[in-house]
Amino acid sequence: MRIFKEEQRFNQLWLIILIVISVLVPMGIILATYIKDPNSFSTLELISIIGLVVLASGLIFLFKLTTRIDEEGIHYKFFPFHWSFKIIKWNEIDSAYIRKYDALSEYGGWGLKGGKFWNASKGKAINVSGDVGIQLELKNGKKLLLGTQKQQEVESVLATYKTKSNK
Repeated sequence: MRIFKEEQRFNQLWLIILIVISVLVPMGIILATYIKDPNSFSTLELISIIGLVVLASGLIFLFKLTTRIDEEGIHYKFFPFHWSFKIIKWNEIDSAYIRKYDALSEYGGWGLKGGKFWNASKGKAINVSGDVGIQLELKNGKKLLLGTQKQQEVESVLATYKTKSNK
């Protein structure tokens, strides 16, 4: 019995820089307004506004894609959208393979993407970074791509369970 596990978070350097800038700009404007006219809002309001900006900008770092492949099937959870694992059993899978993809052109970016709102023929994608994913084509005609950073490990585990999806 082979088990594959992977956890991914949004931790790309470019994203961190973008979020830091998106926090510093409004905080600079808020602080400049407060310094120019301390009566524009109270100290409690100032702290609340800054706290809200930091909290809203930091929420993306709570997102986590967890993937598990075992003898039962492929389990995935994209917190905070999924609080428990979604399971796709091997007998529901027509094919499962690794492929390169373009997150922007195929799915409209990273995160929980696709479906009716973007290139429906590609299906849905749940990805955090990169351009390699586990492409699942289900027997009911649906498609799901799960991003991975561990291409070789996934290929090996999928080869182990390949016969289970053909039942």
